[in-house]
Amino acid sequence: MLKDGETQRKKRLGILISGGGTNLQAVMDAVASGRIPAEISLVLSDRRDAYGLTRAGQSSIPTCYINKKDFADSREFNRAILDRLTQSQVDYVVLAGYLSILSGELVDHYPNRIVNIHPSLIPSFCGTGCYGIHVHQAVLDYGAKVTGATVHFVDEGTDTGPIILQKPVMVLPEDDARSLAARVLEAEHEILPEAVELLVRGKLRVMGRKVVIENE
Repeated sequence: MLKDGETQRKKRLGILISGGGTNLQAVMDAVASGRIPAEISLVLSDRRDAYGLTRAGQSSIPTCYINKKDFADSREFNRAILDRLTQSQVDYVVLAGYLSILSGELVDHYPNRIVNIHPSLIPSFCGTGCYGIHVHQAVLDYGAKVTGATVHFVDEGTDTGPIILQKPVMVLPEDDARSLAARVLEAEHEILPEAVELLVRGKLRVMGRKVVIENE
């Protein structure tokens, strides 16, 4: 219970990226507008040249680059990430185009508090090796008529956690991988901030593989 004169601190987000950070920007905009009642306390990248670090820096958000090559194995690499997240008092972790695999230790530290955006309708076109432009080319090669974007909780598997939100995107006859990727990215920009808002507001309840969105 808060004492007189005390105010409850905002929930803190740690956002992990590997690239340009357009999904990061979508979350940043939602935080800045007050839609997501939280603050971004850290943007962390596994790539030094990720433009998302510049986006965050321009908004005075703390950033951090951690190089895999500085560590003996992925476990030590993930331990360094976990240490940095805990130092920043992060409550929720958002993977916004982050391409490294999280360790079980890190996932266990944030049970049902890590979300990821994936550029397909899971369980299709996901799993090991399915990232970035490879996903959209696989959709086209298979001849799928519908693809989309998925936000899901992160577990120890690859794209296997319970699904929070999905948004379909039609595959057009004239699409190539890049044009399809651009339209799927628009869907990602819609559902990632929505999912983070629901998470921070305590509206998500996980029941086995199902995620229930509570209206009250």
